Amino acid sequence: MRILVLGSGAREHALAWKLGQEPAVDYLVCAPGNAGMQSGVAPLDPLDTDAVVRFVRRDRIDLTVVGPEAPLGRGLADRLQAEGLRVFGPTKAAAQLETSKAFAKDFMQRHAVPTARYRVCGSADEAIAAIRSGEFGDALVVKADGLAAGKGVVVAPDRATAESAVRSAMVDRSFGDAGARVVLEELLQGPEVSFFVIADGENYVPLLSAQDHKRIFDNDEGPNTGGMGAFSPSPLMTAALQEQIERDIVQPVLRGMAGEGTPFRGFLYCGLMLTADGPKVIEFNVRFGDPEAQVVLPLLVEPLAPLLLAASEARLSGSGLRAPEPGSRRASVGVVLAAHGYPGDPRSGDVITGLADVARDCPDVLVFHAGVKARGADLVTAGGRVLTVVATAPSFEIAIARAYEAAGKIRFEGMQYRRDIGAKALSID
Repeated sequence: MRILVLGSGAREHALAWKLGQEPAVDYLVCAPGNAGMQSGVAPLDPLDTDAVVRFVRRDRIDLTVVGPEAPLGRGLADRLQAEGLRVFGPTKAAAQLETSKAFAKDFMQRHAVPTARYRVCGSADEAIAAIRSGEFGDALVVKADGLAAGKGVVVAPDRATAESAVRSAMVDRSFGDAGARVVLEELLQGPEVSFFVIADGENYVPLLSAQDHKRIFDNDEGPNTGGMGAFSPSPLMTAALQEQIERDIVQPVLRGMAGEGTPFRGFLYCGLMLTADGPKVIEFNVRFGDPEAQVVLPLLVEPLAPLLLAASEARLSGSGLRAPEPGSRRASVGVVLAAHGYPGDPRSGDVITGLADVARDCPDVLVFHAGVKARGADLVTAGGRVLTVVATAPSFEIAIARAYEAAGKIRFEGMQYRRDIGAKALSID
């Protein structure tokens, strides 16, 4: 099988790493990839649909796996399907589960998928009036409707902060067109967990769960980021809870999407809050998470490529394929190393050292690259989240120790990372 992975981040590095080891895969390229990936990259813009189609035809690609959300939101999967080319990823219409918070909330309401109470607001005046009315209490959540690189959500502890978030999104246009509408939500209480499935439009196979760490600082303080680390699987995910999530959330979503004429094929990421009333959806993503992919994929021992191909052809049912099972390494912890200034305006060009030391001295550790570029013989920072250091182990305690030992060997000026990734797993386990 010849596979193209589209994207340039640590998620795509992890997907390429996993797929590249599998016996069914005899050719793999990541485009555009990044300078930290040792081989198999091509200078291709995932947002240039015509160029992607030409590349797929020229390189005789059997399956295109779309990593990030932006190409899906622009209809890349639709175009590839129209050209008779296999693609793993949802159509533009189905991708609205992520690309529009308002669509996702209205969809969940139509199909009785448990989620927070909400209101979609098309103007700052409307949103501020709703905040001041007390409809959602003193603390609430303000979400930009469109894609905002994981930074368009503000958990406001009071109404003044919520109003400020509305003005930032809708008046100052901090997120561009993504903030033309906002969604106001009640603030749910409970631990968060992410659950992933591979879907073919009707059927699905479950993957593992994970827990992400969104805030920039320890103890979940500071502004939201795209994710500062994760661990997998979540100790909160019991067999009974997984059954409930599949019954009350995954299955209604897939039925609803198919019933509305937009069957969902791809990774469905369910971001959940485990409330006193049961699991409720915080958000959907229509691709694998980042950094969740980096901690889930190293735990999987069954091949992934046959599942992705079967899903792209709507034949998961009766295929005889099983969900990938975790191996003897039962815990995975990933620590994101971020650049100076992240999540605001990250600094670029700082030389990265210590990667060879990790490769030599740290067994059971993988380093997935994201915001890096080559400068002569050096790798330098070129983005907000630079690297994800992932350790697998028989226990979370050992995985945490391994991940931080490896992170301590890596250096670049202004490097920042949280020191408490995985601590929640120890408190639960």
